[in-house]
Amino acid sequence: MTVDHVFAIVAVSNFDTSHDWYQRLFDTPATNVPMPGNLAEWRVTDTGWLQVFHDPKRAGTSMVNFAVADLDRRHAALHARGIDTGEIVEANQGVRLCSVNDPDNNTITFIGSFREQY
Repeated sequence: MTVDHVFAIVAVSNFDTSHDWYQRLFDTPATNVPMPGNLAEWRVTDTGWLQVFHDPKRAGTSMVNFAVADLDRRHAALHARGIDTGEIVEANQGVRLCSVNDPDNNTITFIGSFREQY
C-alpha cells in the first residue's frame, strides 16, 4: 500500500479561536482553508498535514507529535509567540519532549533527538 499524504486531525470547539492559535503555533497562516469556519490545514512536511477541524464533540481529545531538528530553538520561539510549552523533559534514550495544550486542551508535543530506529 502506498500513501501519498498523511493528515493528522485536531478537533476543536471554537474554530476561529483555534485557527488563530495554530497560526501562532506554526508562525504562518494556514496553507489551505478548504472549509472556512470549519477546516484549516497546515502543510508541516512534504506530504504531512495538520488539519484543525470544528468538531465540538471530539474537541480536547486529540494528540499530535512533531519531531523537530532543534527542540531548544522551537521551545524559545513558541515562548516568544506567547505559547507556554512548559519545561523540556528528558524522555528516554536521549529523546527530549515539550508539550503544549491548545485552547481545547488538545496536546501538541514537540520531540527533539527523534530517531527512526533506537
